[in-house]
Amino acid sequence: MATRFPEGTTQPLPVNIEWSTVPPVSRYYAITPPSPSRKSLALAGVLFLLTLCTCLVAGAQFSVAFAHNESVSVDEFVRAFKLLYQHPAALLSGLPFAITLLTILLAHELGHFFACRHHHIRTSYPFFVPAPTLIGTFGAFILLRSPIRNTRALFDVGASGPFVGFLFAIPALVYGVLNARIVPGLADPANSDVVFGVPLILQILARVFHPNVAVDFLLLHPVGRAAWVGLFATSLNLLPAGQLDGGHILRSLSARTHRLVSTFLPALLLFLGFFRHWTGWYIWAALLFGLRFLRTAPIYDDTPLDPDRRFAAFLALLIFLLCFMPAPIINL
Repeated sequence: MATRFPEGTTQPLPVNIEWSTVPPVSRYYAITPPSPSRKSLALAGVLFLLTLCTCLVAGAQFSVAFAHNESVSVDEFVRAFKLLYQHPAALLSGLPFAITLLTILLAHELGHFFACRHHHIRTSYPFFVPAPTLIGTFGAFILLRSPIRNTRALFDVGASGPFVGFLFAIPALVYGVLNARIVPGLADPANSDVVFGVPLILQILARVFHPNVAVDFLLLHPVGRAAWVGLFATSLNLLPAGQLDGGHILRSLSARTHRLVSTFLPALLLFLGFFRHWTGWYIWAALLFGLRFLRTAPIYDDTPLDPDRRFAAFLALLIFLLCFMPAPIINL
């Protein structure tokens, strides 16, 4: 009598197989995270266009200021906002700054995005934050829709954005230094509405390309100023606390050290704000203090990082030191 099997099957499961001879596999299946919704994509597109507009305004201001040997032109900044709806074509001079900055920020967020896809973590699309400020934006971010389950994924997601953003920012900064103008007295607060800080990487490039000129005298081309903003954003993201990129990296190395640093870093930022006279540190201290009260998802696999990732963590620290500025903006 013929044996009947369930519908849709053609062979029975072998009962005499020697399972000990079957080689083990490391992964039996992998769930590919679904793509974000179309509404999320539409929102991301609208925010990008709005941020492009505010960055064009900022870029037009930097372009005029550069032509007049100034770091910032507040009057031109106000006029550029009126041009946004009166004569948009006049803002095309702001394209070099806007395109450079948006490219760096997008590269940073896509680094996170594809690292999440690699580790099967659901995310949103990158969202840009438009802002009517001198730099045109408050940056960009992505939202995690599923937990990070092991330290390797935690490190990769945290480090990928700063690494990619830094690589995109360096060529733009080199261009900005090569095409910089020499303006004596540029860093004197009495002569400028705003004085921008000088990160270590800019000091190094200035000594290479302008060895006989004080770095404080260099007025960066708008492309270089966009790179400066990108490096500044990278340094803030690499602060080793909370849910920031630097916090993810430190937590993947040591959860205990991450808790300690997250507790004491806000006090250090208050100290910087008081002695370096940049009020923005007060805002960041409050932000990091507030993040301590948010629930942190557990890491189910806390296997120590491999040597390659530990070396990459050292590189992340190096990038942070190259980009960080105790007093990023003065007179603002």
